Amino acid sequence: MADTLISLLKAFVVGGLICCVGQALLMHTALTSARILVLFVVSGVALTAVGLYKPLVDFAGAGATVPLLGFGYSLAMGAMQGAHADGILGAVTGGLVRTSAGITAAIVFGLLAALLFRPHAKR
Repeated sequence: MADTLISLLKAFVVGGLICCVGQALLMHTALTSARILVLFVVSGVALTAVGLYKPLVDFAGAGATVPLLGFGYSLAMGAMQGAHADGILGAVTGGLVRTSAGITAAIVFGLLAALLFRPHAKR
């Protein structure tokens, strides 16, 4: 029970700090939310490439893998694993294979939301 609570606390703190960085960027820079999204994904890839993100994932679990940095981490890890297994073609397809379930879920839930609710353009 105590181990589960500590794991939840770690995930909450790390995920919350990542979100705080994003909010600070929104509030104190001229960056748009789309640019911050790209910055986070690319940062996740870069931090994974130099070996800094995996220890954070091992420490915080979902607190590090669920935010956008975690998507970059998944892309990079898939590409590296694919490259080791299948060479250059694996480097291209590995990231897609590793992240396909999350991308599919986003598309399916987006479609369900559009079918259940009445989407309209913002004015």
